[in-house]
Amino acid sequence: MRPARQIAHDVQSGVTTAESEMATSLAAIRAKNEEFNVFLYVDEAGALDAARRVDQRVANGEPAGALAGVPLALKDNLCQVGIPTTAGSRILKGWLAPYNATVVDRVIAAGAVVMGKTNMDEFAMGSSTETSAYGPTRNPLDPSRVPGGSSGGSAAAVAAEMTPLALGSDTGGSIRQPAALCGLVGLKPTYGLVSRYGLIAFSSSLDQIGPLATNVADAALLLEVIAGHDPLDSTSLPEPSPSLVAHLDDGVAGKRVGLVRELFEGAEGEVVAAVHRAAEALRDAGATIVELSVPEFRLGLSAYYLIAPAEASSNLARYDGVRYGLRVDADDVAAMNEATRTVGFGAEVKRRIMLGTYALSAGYYDAYYGQALKVRTQMIDAFKRAYQQVDLLLGATTPSVAFKFGAKTSNPMAMYLSDVFTIPTNLAGDAAISVPFGTGEADLPIGVQLLGPGRSEAQLLAAARVLELADGRP
Repeated sequence: MRPARQIAHDVQSGVTTAESEMATSLAAIRAKNEEFNVFLYVDEAGALDAARRVDQRVANGEPAGALAGVPLALKDNLCQVGIPTTAGSRILKGWLAPYNATVVDRVIAAGAVVMGKTNMDEFAMGSSTETSAYGPTRNPLDPSRVPGGSSGGSAAAVAAEMTPLALGSDTGGSIRQPAALCGLVGLKPTYGLVSRYGLIAFSSSLDQIGPLATNVADAALLLEVIAGHDPLDSTSLPEPSPSLVAHLDDGVAGKRVGLVRELFEGAEGEVVAAVHRAAEALRDAGATIVELSVPEFRLGLSAYYLIAPAEASSNLARYDGVRYGLRVDADDVAAMNEATRTVGFGAEVKRRIMLGTYALSAGYYDAYYGQALKVRTQMIDAFKRAYQQVDLLLGATTPSVAFKFGAKTSNPMAMYLSDVFTIPTNLAGDAAISVPFGTGEADLPIGVQLLGPGRSEAQLLAAARVLELADGRP
């Protein structure tokens, strides 16, 4: 499938039509979805209507939008009016969203053609898409392996050439990690840069929506479309969408990039080697590489798995069998609540709800949740100190290439460690991007990660573009 920016150009100039691009995407979904289990819902009628509206605007000589006719996939925790939205959970099976997420309105306004909803770890709790109530998604590069998570369906949609673009959400690495395992570009924006209105919440102080794409320019284009202030989100930054595409060729000359030991220690040898090669590529492009140690990053996993479950236990209390979603009848309200949540939630979600409830309970709050918040503050301060020395940070995205199905499901800690390099950025609320750089075991892609301070997306994308070119991709 051609790059999104090329599709949009061709549709706007009349070389092709949005309807034909939609048909190509739909044909790929029909041919591959059964094997890879990527889409939970395909909106054929809605996509056709959207494509025809774009083509009519082009025929009328009207602007068709920056994403004119580009097929796009939505992670199934993003609300789209009248469309089933499950967050990968039985408890929301059959629920139809009554409104659009802000990002959905923005991509539609930009001319994108939404093809449907992609599979995900239940309520975004997972690193492999194996916790979905609707079965795991398979990695299109090797169906015996996971695509990553929790945005594994969105990553697989792009990797399988079903759509050139997809939206995911990133709470502790859930865009960047599947991007790395599927050989894609995945960007976690600065907290508040993209509206969370209409995103089904996992951990409200950590969640952020962002793009998955085959190349850096497409990721920049999609982020430009979805970013910017939204009065419907109280945490939205009060500023317009940044200019990103115009800065893709800024390069890294004169920039200082920190090679952070804690962001690749413990990774497999081929991943560590890729990080060092990326550092050399940035140096060759004019950057100064500074070796750094940020010990606070080692505390990220522990703090995250107290803060995120605590917020999840609060956010998921609304799924009680009364207001919406699944309801399992019982003799009284309390029994109905228990029966509904027992049937509706999977094992990983239950594990995190119980952990979060315990961390917030009387007598344990200060020792666990309160302590985790103090560690989070230390993490934020450590990032600030690092960014006083350098402009950007460099490390691995994941400790390994895509792993086999079932390899980590029996050991939750092993699964949690999949996100050990991505979690620190979420705790700080800063920006980070994963870009493919080389291959490892079984010729599977390795992702390297660039991290920057808040609102540094233009710098990150320019540096990622340098790595993309150094890796031999146009």
